[in-house]
Amino acid sequence: MIMPVCGRKGRTMELIVPFDSQSESPLYEQIYQYIKNEIRQGKLEAGSRLPSTRILARNLRLSRSTTQMAYDQLLSEGYIEALPCKGYFVCKIEELVEVRQKGGGSFVEPGDTGKDRYQVDFSPRGIDLDSFPFNTWRKISRNTLVDDNKEMFAAGDPQGERALRTAIGDYLHSARGVDCRPEQILIGAGSEYLLMLLSQILGNGRKIAMENPTYKQAYRVLKGEGYPVIPVDMDRYGMDVQRLSRSSADVAYVMPSHQYPTGIVMPVKRRQELLAWAYSGADRYLIEDDYDSEFRYKGKPIPALQGMDRGGRVIYMGTFSKSIAPAIRVGFMVLPEHLLEAYRERAGFYLSTVSRIDQNILYQFITQGYYERHLNRMRALYKGKHDALMAGLKELEDRFLIRGEYAGLHVLLTHRQGEAEESLVARAAELGVKVYGISGCFIQPEEKLFDSTVMLGYASLSEEEIRNGAKLLAKAWTF
Repeated sequence: MIMPVCGRKGRTMELIVPFDSQSESPLYEQIYQYIKNEIRQGKLEAGSRLPSTRILARNLRLSRSTTQMAYDQLLSEGYIEALPCKGYFVCKIEELVEVRQKGGGSFVEPGDTGKDRYQVDFSPRGIDLDSFPFNTWRKISRNTLVDDNKEMFAAGDPQGERALRTAIGDYLHSARGVDCRPEQILIGAGSEYLLMLLSQILGNGRKIAMENPTYKQAYRVLKGEGYPVIPVDMDRYGMDVQRLSRSSADVAYVMPSHQYPTGIVMPVKRRQELLAWAYSGADRYLIEDDYDSEFRYKGKPIPALQGMDRGGRVIYMGTFSKSIAPAIRVGFMVLPEHLLEAYRERAGFYLSTVSRIDQNILYQFITQGYYERHLNRMRALYKGKHDALMAGLKELEDRFLIRGEYAGLHVLLTHRQGEAEESLVARAAELGVKVYGISGCFIQPEEKLFDSTVMLGYASLSEEEIRNGAKLLAKAWTF
């Protein structure tokens, strides 16, 4: 393709942009690479004017977004510059420094997915990444960096951008019944960071109770911060409040909406008992981890514990890792009003660990209605997978007690005759199915309530894989 290119001095030169139809590289990358090479070889002189993205797209019979992506990459590497009301021009390159790749390839190295060893992997930690809204996220990302928005690269608010905190607060109020102001919300890169930040706010001398079993990563963080962690056993309603009262803990970490790993949804009465425990001490708190409350498939979601709190004793934590993607790494924490002063004094100097660019992308994703549509789509998708799994497990109902259904992204199967967890895992593996024992989630040895129990996650699997996996499990666990 031959394109006329006018220089600043009125010169006209020809730019040839050849496309390789056999290449695996996308078209924008071929445009970028060709122009870059022309500049490096001196064939496009400094000061030469490039065609606009619109003209280039029209002449190449491509979408404007394709040419814009090529120019954006050239701009970011400093090969061209954009002058307001004038257009794009080739930059003067004094000395070229080239970063060479060893063999090329993707930034993301392929991990060990286990597919070589297992036909079906019922991982309880996976999500459906095939349904990530790539086009929408790409569009918002591109729009975030237009018009040389240099403010986006400044440090920003330590608590996180106020606009995003406001959007999150509005969502939490409407969807989860959380009552808070933007000033109470802290944004950080994942729940681990927020727990470490919380340790600065609460200070030393605390004893923290955790459900047993529990989310072990939270346990490791709190233990690593130097807190004595007291495991409190559970009954079928959640953390046993009587046992909690007999402990010396003054902070309790709970997951009332869908406890991990048991799947227990805490009823209102037990929530009231937990609040009563918190109110009965001078300086007691509940840490509510609401990690996957968006996914409930029977009835309406139970409002967050924080919405029931009238004494400022609930510290609410949430994340977008399950609802959007783990790599987003945006979590949030809602502090009671009276802890804000402690935050400003003890931790207010920490800068937000989430870039302003990512915060702005998420803000637009929420406020432009994309998040709501994405959640509705994912609920329908996960419900279909959930129903496929429950239908596939009917053959096992006489041998297994199924718990944790109708919410979250995994279920629990407990063998009625007490077959050892290790045996269940091993039998499944023999037929190419990976299931996960619950024993690894205990802080101390498990009680009989969860003996002989395995977890089956379904979010990352297709419905066909789920049905196939259920059939193989029925065969593997026929004793």
